Parts: sequence; C-alpha cells; structure tokens
Amino acid sequence: MNELQLSKRLECVANYVKEGSKVADIGSDHAYLPSFLYHQGKITFAIAGEVNQGPYESAMNQVRKCRYEDVISVRRGDGLTVIENGEVDTITIAGMGGALIAQILESGKSKLSGMTRLILQPNVMADKVRIWLKNNDWELTAEEILEEDGKVYEVLVAEQGNPDAPYSESEAVELLLGPFLMKEKNAAFQKKWRSEIDSWKRIVAQFSEAKQTDEVKQKKQEFQTLIQDVEEVLST
Repeated sequence: MNELQLSKRLECVANYVKEGSKVADIGSDHAYLPSFLYHQGKITFAIAGEVNQGPYESAMNQVRKCRYEDVISVRRGDGLTVIENGEVDTITIAGMGGALIAQILESGKSKLSGMTRLILQPNVMADKVRIWLKNNDWELTAEEILEEDGKVYEVLVAEQGNPDAPYSESEAVELLLGPFLMKEKNAAFQKKWRSEIDSWKRIVAQFSEAKQTDEVKQKKQEFQTLIQDVEEVLST
C-alpha cells in the first residue's frame, strides 16, 4: 500500500469520503488513507492520528515522502484528542475492534458536534459500533461487507440524523447483522455468518454435555435462539 494504491478494505473506506472533506483518520498507521485521499483530490486537509510512537513515525515519514506536510497534520495522541473543534468534518477509524471504536467515539464525544460523517471499519464486533451510533443519535446510512485475504471486513457509514431510520421491529438481529447488509446478503456476508453459526453450534454442543444448571440452560437457549434467527435471515 501507498498513496497510490490502498488495500481493498481501505479503498472501500475512501469511497465514502465526500469530495472536499476535511478528514481525521484515527489510528492512521502509515497515513496511507489520508495520503491517498489527498492524492486523489478528494480532501483539502487531513489529520493522521496515532497513539503509538512507531506508527506515528511511519505516518510522519509517509507524509514527508509525499511532501504533504502542509495538508496532512500527523499528530500523536489517544483517539479523538488529536482533533481541535472545527478542524475536520469527517472521521475515519479503520482496522480496530468494534468495542474499541465505540470506546474511542464515546471518549471523544465532545469532538463530534461539528462532524457530518463517520466512516468506521471494525474488524470484529461491528454490532458494538451500530449500538453506539444508535444510542448517540447517529444514523447508519450505508454499510458494506467484503472479503480480503481470507478475512471479512465491514464498513459502516453514519451521519447525524434519525438513529432509528434503518431499523425495524427486528432491531436486535439488524444491529447484529447490519440492516443494509442483511438485505443484500452477498458472499462475504454468507461466509461470515455461516462460520459464526458453526461456532455457536459447537458451543451449544458443549453446553449439552455440561451439568444442566439454570445458567447453562439459559446460555444454551440464548445461542439456540441466535442460531435460529441468523439461519432464518440466511435462508430467506
């Protein structure tokens, strides 16, 4: 990867950045995403935020190599602390777990008032991100799921709006699977959730062999319900 070519998952993130945006890329690593976006003419300014020294130095080296120091500000800090109010209108966070992304957004809530778009790519637990967005008045407006190098990734896009808009009476399942993704049910979606179902069935089998306490019975029932709900989505 470099400023000319991104990985498939980061290219998907880049596709959702609006023309003329000012972007803060949190956990920017080598600053490839903001460098690519500026090279493509999509953004006018970017912050590349990194909490760890090694990735911070890698980002600095990338920005210097491209001579983008005037338009990409590389900053070391935790989460959204690298942003000053009013500097950017879009936040990208890619390549982390969903729980960590939700934690970063929660800790940096004071920095979100002027944002128009969040583009988030959790590696796992995307439902944690959806739940945070819904509970904090961000409307999920688009989702993509894709496979790259044998791994499945989800990209979630949110804007300030009606947090209930994408959901129906099946909200619990939609938060888990993704309301847009479960309508399309592409190959990556099928692969991810069939694999999850296989894991859950193994857990149910273990519960069946365990001493049947009330707690074990309850957990077993929860997984059986989960399997039934997801299998129903995959089969329709």
